[in-house]
Amino acid sequence: QVQLVESGGGLVQAGGSLRLSCAASGRTFSSYAMGWFRQAPGKEREFVAAITWSGGSTYYTDSVKGRSTISRDNAKNTVYLQMNSLKPEDTAVYYCNRHPLTFGYWGQGTQVTVSS
Repeated sequence: QVQLVESGGGLVQAGGSLRLSCAASGRTFSSYAMGWFRQAPGKEREFVAAITWSGGSTYYTDSVKGRSTISRDNAKNTVYLQMNSLKPEDTAVYYCNRHPLTFGYWGQGTQVTVSS
């Protein structure tokens, strides 16, 4: 089974930037489209961004479009999410997973907190 380890979160002021990383185990990582998701307190987990297996196409939810960039390095089994111009409403735990069909389990996530 593929293990997912997210990192890179933290506390930043509004307008700041963070780069999230997701390290995945397993030799099949490069065959999957991957996504970033987030869950804010009291809310359901939501889609943030996705990238095809080759990295040739990317997709974003409207609220982060233009402020975020998803990328991947298949040689390192890692997917990234660069987030700029962060807003307090970006505060959430961020997770990575296969997209659109998740693995059925989640990593521990990484907390992003944006102060106003």
